[in-house]
Amino acid sequence: MKSALLIGPKNIVLRELPAPQTPADGLVIKMEACGVCGSDLRRWQEGPPKGAPHLIQGHELAGTVVESGPDQKRFKVGDRLAVAPDIHCGECWYCRRGRFNLCLALRLVGITPGYDGGFAEHVVLSGEILRNGIVHHLPDGLSFQEGALAETLSSVLASHRSCGLALGETVAVLGAGPLGCLHTALAQACGARVILAEPNPVRRRAAACFDPAALIDVTAQDVVAEVQRLTDGLGADVVICANPVASTQTQAVEMARRGGRVVLFGGLPKDNPMTSLNSNLIHYGEKIVLGAFSYHPSFHEEALGILAQKVIPAKALITHTRSLSRISEAFDIAASGEALKVIVHPD
Repeated sequence: MKSALLIGPKNIVLRELPAPQTPADGLVIKMEACGVCGSDLRRWQEGPPKGAPHLIQGHELAGTVVESGPDQKRFKVGDRLAVAPDIHCGECWYCRRGRFNLCLALRLVGITPGYDGGFAEHVVLSGEILRNGIVHHLPDGLSFQEGALAETLSSVLASHRSCGLALGETVAVLGAGPLGCLHTALAQACGARVILAEPNPVRRRAAACFDPAALIDVTAQDVVAEVQRLTDGLGADVVICANPVASTQTQAVEMARRGGRVVLFGGLPKDNPMTSLNSNLIHYGEKIVLGAFSYHPSFHEEALGILAQKVIPAKALITHTRSLSRISEAFDIAASGEALKVIVHPD
């Protein structure tokens, strides 16, 4: 089968690998659509993890079951599935309390070596993935490309639930990439008012179709002052940092109202993870700063339902598609900042 192997920094090669063997308790699916994620880009820039000769990436996956093991009864050949990366152990302190995304032994499809992802013609879903991972049926009428967005939407949905986003609140979203646009669309669908801030003019133009209440050019305006102005000096009820830039975390605390919430949604580079937050603003203003990483598997099923109901304009998020044979081009486009979501599909 044709597979895309990351073998070095920004070096993906296409190779023919042996057809996968179907586990007795697992499945083989044909990849129909797989998104390029920001974490995929970071790994692509660095090359495969230390000690791994290569990595098959891709964790925003939708596909069709083509083979089923005899001991697997949950899915059948022909089923349309969406797959997310997390595989929890089921045994650690966090798993025993249902906090699967915080699992101490978390493995990730397309990210952890040995768990090949969706940038290949076929993908094996082992019994371990089916038991402790995140696999759901695609709702009728939902396309594979839209279904591949469920992984991204799940994390957005979980963070909104975590921060208690409410009807009528004002949300400042810092970053208008694919995640920032999903935050915007979902918050507005829930009755919130969104102020969206982004330095990249291409992404600002693309984000305009999501119709935020205000769209701030942070290269020309003081984003903190502008959020204060747009909220009559109060500040935003919720500020979401949907980017990997430490300075926006500093600004987020400054632009949140007293008693407001700041969501650190975008992780910082692992080699430079430190940030600076005004602790007096947090202390005296009783502001809440929340981390946001992954989600409970139930959010994935919920996200698929939201996409199927057309609650958000999912198709507007997919700005580029490329075939598996052109995957290097897909990564180049995603890294350029000119795309929102790039989807890889079969040749």
